[in-house]
Amino acid sequence: MESLSKNKQKLIRSLQQKKYRNEHQLFVVEGEKMVRELIQNNPQKIHELFALSSWIANVPSSIPSQTVSEKELEQISELKTPNKVLALVKFLEFTISTPKFTIVLEDIQDPGNLGTIIRLADWFGASNIVCSDKTVNIYNTKVIQATMGSIFRIPVEYTHLETYLSQQTRPIYGAVLGGENVYKTKLPAQAVLVMGNEGNGISDSLLSFLQNKIEIPRFGQAESLNVSMATSILLSEFFRIQ
Repeated sequence: MESLSKNKQKLIRSLQQKKYRNEHQLFVVEGEKMVRELIQNNPQKIHELFALSSWIANVPSSIPSQTVSEKELEQISELKTPNKVLALVKFLEFTISTPKFTIVLEDIQDPGNLGTIIRLADWFGASNIVCSDKTVNIYNTKVIQATMGSIFRIPVEYTHLETYLSQQTRPIYGAVLGGENVYKTKLPAQAVLVMGNEGNGISDSLLSFLQNKIEIPRFGQAESLNVSMATSILLSEFFRIQ
């Protein structure tokens, strides 16, 4: 078994940082489920694959791959308990002609929240997600793990949100305290849903673009809802009668 070179180890570890991911146009995917999904649906996106000998036999010969030891996998993995396989993947590209339902995220900071929202978008069938430039990077390893593979199906882009919202012809909804009770609101099939930062909500600069302010009513004593939990509830309402 050929040992993993120091240069490859250095490259893989460097991809933990956004600037190096952008430089190499690569990100890391770990775990059997997600890598199998890659091999099945997007093999052309795999730059190189590293796996234990018990796993490597299942990798098609067309995919550049290398057998590594458990120790080597531990050295390049970001997981507390490394899985059997790690892949270097080329940045994703999507083409959307006419999105029907878009989720807009303003300055989401927690990787788990972004990953979960991507997974929710995949579950409910949202067209795409548009993020502010200050939102956590989609290729952050914790984001990728939280998507559970949905990252390969949901287009995500980063842009200036004021410009994006000003160009929309679809109705724009936003989750705002004091908004209309979402359970009593007639919701359209085609819309833009804006979700704000975990601590500050939707900023004043975006509030003026909201044509419809909606709220999830509180019946108990909890102070607030996690942004991914709130997104889940709102998506359920938007898609309930689709």
